[in-house]
Amino acid sequence: MCVGRGGMGEVWRATDEVLGRDVAVKLMLGHEHDPSAADRFRLEAQTAARLSHPHVVGVFDFGTWDGKLYLVMELVHGDSLAAAPGRPVVLPVEQVATVAAHAAAGLAAAHRQGVVHRDIKPGNLLMDSDGTVKLADFGIARFVDDPSAALTTTGQIVGTGLYLAPERALGNPASPASDVYSLGCVLYQLLTGQPPFRADTATALLYQHIDTPPTPPRQVGIPMPAAFEDFLLTLLAKQPEQRPAAQAISDWFSSGAWRDQPLPLPQAVPHSGTGPVHPSAPQAAPPAHRAPAHHRPAPPSRRQPAARSAAPMAPAPAPSRPRRSQPPAENPLTAISRRRPRRTAAVAGAVAFVVFLLIGMAWLS
Repeated sequence: MCVGRGGMGEVWRATDEVLGRDVAVKLMLGHEHDPSAADRFRLEAQTAARLSHPHVVGVFDFGTWDGKLYLVMELVHGDSLAAAPGRPVVLPVEQVATVAAHAAAGLAAAHRQGVVHRDIKPGNLLMDSDGTVKLADFGIARFVDDPSAALTTTGQIVGTGLYLAPERALGNPASPASDVYSLGCVLYQLLTGQPPFRADTATALLYQHIDTPPTPPRQVGIPMPAAFEDFLLTLLAKQPEQRPAAQAISDWFSSGAWRDQPLPLPQAVPHSGTGPVHPSAPQAAPPAHRAPAHHRPAPPSRRQPAARSAAPMAPAPAPSRPRRSQPPAENPLTAISRRRPRRTAAVAGAVAFVVFLLIGMAWLS
């Protein structure tokens, strides 16, 4: 049963008779008119086969049947995120966050292997019945160090113009940051129903990718957390070095940071009192002793701030004079030795006085 058609071929649902499982078989059509198409198809098989990840469509086999190249892949029981004509796919914010986490995880697995997808678009994101998103179609993928990663042999830029990174619009080689920009365009479309840039001509569209800043989704009436919007706009940064890595995108959306959840309250400090203390409740000051009426301070003036008049301040105690340090107790022997010279001087003085008195009396007689 045919389950899809594309520019390079058809996808059929089949059964692996050896392992007894349902698979998807991609048939290459019309490659005889495009010599490079067979090479790209073969490269898709080789590239996808080396990527084993829950968010990348697995490849099981590759070969030729009846003159046609075929690729046996994992069958995803679901559909792509591509919009039907006139019916854009718009998903709730929470579901778009899941798409971002899964698709970025698949991109991170490819980037770790040195593979750049180069064609991230809604049609290459498959969602199964459980809501798991998987990357598909590595037909134009290239390795990071491949010098032919920017242009094809005919000089045409490879990739879908609605999701093309600015550096690729300028003809520069693709990089992991280019896939991140394309993913940002896809997420923007899933939120708003249209890609961030549209124009009547391909040239005008490329110039918008290069020069025009995207309109924030909330400005077009999309209710979403501010954190989600701010992070999405970083994916659409014009400079590749300003975009986050694919693994960082997956981690950020998986953590739930896009919800704008408030930070948790700090833990309560252990309290030694009898009653419980709330961590955010102000601690009451200990009650001050009530001063007598004649010692109470005068009421505050009306010109004083209300905060100062809220609670009367107790008068500050007068600074106490520092006590003079008492000399250490003196040894009694030391005190006696100090008194002996005083006694000797007193005795000598008394003797001299008596002598002078006797001399004076004798002279008068």
